[in-house]
Amino acid sequence: MKNQFSKKITFTAIGAALLVTACDKSPYPGYEKSENGLYSKFYTHDEKGVKPKEGDVVKLVMSYKNSKDSILFDSKNPKINPSKTGSIEFPLGKSTFAGSFEDALATLSVGDSASFMISADSVYMKTFQQKELPKYIEKGSMLTFEVKLEKITAKDIVEKERAKKMEEQKVMMELRKNEEPKALAKYLTDNKITAKPTASGLYFIEKSKGKGAKPAKGSMVKVNYTGRLLDGNVFDTSVESVAKEAGMFDTRRPYEPIEFPLAQGQVIKGWDEALLMMSAGSKALLVIPSELAYGEQGNGPIPPFSPLVFEVELVSFTAAK
Repeated sequence: MKNQFSKKITFTAIGAALLVTACDKSPYPGYEKSENGLYSKFYTHDEKGVKPKEGDVVKLVMSYKNSKDSILFDSKNPKINPSKTGSIEFPLGKSTFAGSFEDALATLSVGDSASFMISADSVYMKTFQQKELPKYIEKGSMLTFEVKLEKITAKDIVEKERAKKMEEQKVMMELRKNEEPKALAKYLTDNKITAKPTASGLYFIEKSKGKGAKPAKGSMVKVNYTGRLLDGNVFDTSVESVAKEAGMFDTRRPYEPIEFPLAQGQVIKGWDEALLMMSAGSKALLVIPSELAYGEQGNGPIPPFSPLVFEVELVSFTAAK
């Protein structure tokens, strides 16, 4: 992927300022070569400004291209950078080689803008740790980086903010955990559900009886379903009409019964338990506590500690071989 630079690389800064040699020693007009092999051309430069250190988070507007002037990454391109800010942020790690992009960042102060020419071989083989160069990179060529440093957030501030967010998340998780039993009880009361839970806590309300035997563990089952949060919002369904009504129809997926081996850990525990109680053609309403669903992790649109409500139909099954 051509935009891998923003996704894979861990950037760094060296502690000392780079010493710059005379322009006439550079084979690239306008660029000065430093002792570590970095070629630099500054557009704006505050030599006395604060430079980023290891562990700091830098915010950059940047792009880079290969020796044929093909742009490989541009932070202003919304297809590559969905943040819509035109910039990217990342923490600085350790330099991956002498004269690297990480070393280049060490020369910048906030507000500085510059162009750097860096060995493509070293970037791909040492920084990206690829075994071979992509076809669009010539061996021995240079990458040209255009960079503007917009912001530096000190490492200690980053760590404090991270700790604060973790504490806030911990408090929120505890709150959600404590509120789950109340929310579940209210849902049962509001919907006049009087069924007793199973030993695990599953509420199984049969809506239509099927015929014949029930599936066993390992049976291959086909199931139609609609899943909702307690507030009634649909988060997933195999039924096309329900998907359209809920405004979540997706032309890229089929709307048909899903098939999976029963009680083999392929679905949430609440499903496995309920389907063992159903015959082919049976329909049921399942009220599933989070412990039997996605628990404290949640899943996509499903927040942590969320009880779920499923309408399920066991369309058919085949016995385990």
